[in-house]
Amino acid sequence: MFFPEGAVRVHVYGRPVDMRKSFDGLYALTRQALGCDPLSGELFVFINRRGTQMKVLYWDRTGFCVWAKRLEQGRFVSNWAQVRTRQMDWTGLKLLLEGIEPIRYKRRFRLPENAVQPA
Repeated sequence: MFFPEGAVRVHVYGRPVDMRKSFDGLYALTRQALGCDPLSGELFVFINRRGTQMKVLYWDRTGFCVWAKRLEQGRFVSNWAQVRTRQMDWTGLKLLLEGIEPIRYKRRFRLPENAVQPA
């Protein structure tokens, strides 16, 4: 299914989830733990304790969809102590699916080493 860039809100649950949960279990987590309406059309992301599996719950106007991804190598989450329940946009979810934790870094301007200093 296609989503317009930036138009979809994504909620990442900040605690490990048992991946045996399906529609009803993820629906209950969305209502109780996240305090969100699962029928809103937003995406709700849940990750297992090892950080190797992810499920996304979504309402598409006719019913619930659950997407799942299991990594063969690597992890979605490197350290659960640093993970918090948060919102992100569609681009952030795509980065997370590719194994890139979307963290904002501040880049400082640096002159190239071979640049000539004005006199």
